[in-house]
Amino acid sequence: MKRGFNRQKSLDALNRHLLLLAISLLFLLPILWMISTSLKPKDAVFIFPPQFFTLPFVWNNYPDAVRFIDFGRYFLNTLVIAVLSVVGTLVSCPIAAYGFSRIRWTLREPLFYVCLSTIMLPFVAVMVPTYVLFKSLSWIGNLNILWGWAPLIVPAFGGNPLYIFLLRQFFLGIPIDLSEAAVIDGANEFQIFTRVILPLSRPALVTVTLFTFVGSWTDFLAPRLFITQKQQYTLSLGLLDYFSLHQTEWTYLMAACVIFVLPVMVLFFFAQRLFVEGISLTGIKG
Repeated sequence: MKRGFNRQKSLDALNRHLLLLAISLLFLLPILWMISTSLKPKDAVFIFPPQFFTLPFVWNNYPDAVRFIDFGRYFLNTLVIAVLSVVGTLVSCPIAAYGFSRIRWTLREPLFYVCLSTIMLPFVAVMVPTYVLFKSLSWIGNLNILWGWAPLIVPAFGGNPLYIFLLRQFFLGIPIDLSEAAVIDGANEFQIFTRVILPLSRPALVTVTLFTFVGSWTDFLAPRLFITQKQQYTLSLGLLDYFSLHQTEWTYLMAACVIFVLPVMVLFFFAQRLFVEGISLTGIKG
């Protein structure tokens, strides 16, 4: 009886893994097609029936794609904007989350719910007033490269309601006894925040860092709206250079897209353990 039960349990586990494998392949299909297209000759992109891989592989598509546009400048621009956005988020959001979770003050809960409600506002709903605000500050079309990027970077220093919520929920899961012990040792609120809470919140901070970096790295709408100078373009805007009125360089575009997603994949690969831990431990307390 026990042997039959173990066999059935193993079959159930195998079926679950096969199902998950099939679902993962479904999600990986666009990525595989992107990689395969980046290695094809130009005349093999639209052949019918479609072929995943066409031999021989055209590895020259990658260096040719990088030379086809000002790839290095766009890549560096995107990296600087993404890194500064991460810095702004890690400066603003933990402070706000700490105030909403560990410090008792008047109107704390109502203001937190007001902050939380702004998550429901999509970017397109505030796009026009945001553009008018940045235009009045002379940030739109500014020839100074840092001021030209300000509409993409400065909002991160104002906090993000979703990340504030995630960090608040994580902070609530840290025992209050640790803060009380630090107070007995003579620590003030800033010391408790920097020496007790933040070191214990590394998984949540890594999660917020990944979300912010990926969001900034792959953002297209905001750079398209706020950046007007070619030398200030991000890589997502630079990919438009592969399109023209008469022809689109699909093999070069797919090769550039592969390079474009590599930093995100590498970042997630090295931080996946902390990322999963941060997600799984967030939201335990309300």
